[in-house]
Amino acid sequence: MIVPRVTGSSAERPLLIIDGDNLAHRAYHSMPKSLKSADGRPINAILGWTNMLVTLWENEQPRSIFVAWDTLGIDTYRHKLWPSYQAGRVFDNAIVRQLDLLPTLAAAFGFSVGKRPGYEADDFMAAAAIAETRRGGRSLLLTTDRDAYQLVSESVTVLAPRAGVRDLVRIGPEQVVERMGVLPEQVPDFKALAGDSSDNIPGAKGIGPKAASSLLLKYGTLEAVLEARTDTIPPGIAEQLRTFKHIVNMQSDVDVELPETAPPDWARAAARLRELGAENLSERIAARAHA
Repeated sequence: MIVPRVTGSSAERPLLIIDGDNLAHRAYHSMPKSLKSADGRPINAILGWTNMLVTLWENEQPRSIFVAWDTLGIDTYRHKLWPSYQAGRVFDNAIVRQLDLLPTLAAAFGFSVGKRPGYEADDFMAAAAIAETRRGGRSLLLTTDRDAYQLVSESVTVLAPRAGVRDLVRIGPEQVVERMGVLPEQVPDFKALAGDSSDNIPGAKGIGPKAASSLLLKYGTLEAVLEARTDTIPPGIAEQLRTFKHIVNMQSDVDVELPETAPPDWARAAARLRELGAENLSERIAARAHA
């Protein structure tokens, strides 16, 4: 884990940590699929993603950006623990092709990139946020995935897009309690009990969100709930619930390299966009290098 040295007032600005796949899917579905390069390659996600990134840079004024990515087509330890984890997700070939290219574009901007087979974007986001907190900084996490609520603290805020990236809901500790009925650190316990349909995690039969939050309000942790042998938990599923908690826990044991505090490298990003076939956007980004 490499942590940069930051001095001056810029140290007060937060690090923006982006779920790259999450943002790319939003971009892909918000832009016409007819947008292609001169040689016919799909570029709608590339165009939308870049425009959103620039908007975020202008509106949030972070010290820099860290972009986390999934590695598609390779099972993670989560799939080994629960084979049906995220089963049924099918992506258009057009976005898959662009997802393979976007990390290189993020790097061209001069931002740090987290991607490694066997891990998810979640894990890199957790590692980057924890590393930024340790160096005395603050983080903004851009994602619609509620798993990230477990990272929320006085130094970590989740930015949840509602419509594009100009309308962001800011999720702090109080908002986590309002939305889920538990503290940020209880989110993995909550999801283990209540389940998470988006990831194909069933939770405990008969335990919904209200029951899960009530149990955690009374006992504090999943382990304490299991030790209490409450009648609300079906017998014989303790180990399965522990597995679910491990699955939804964002693992921060992956190495990350935090970015230095610096503006985007507009010229290098423009050159990469040109290589990707986004000529018009490349020209607009290049103009920023001389602004």
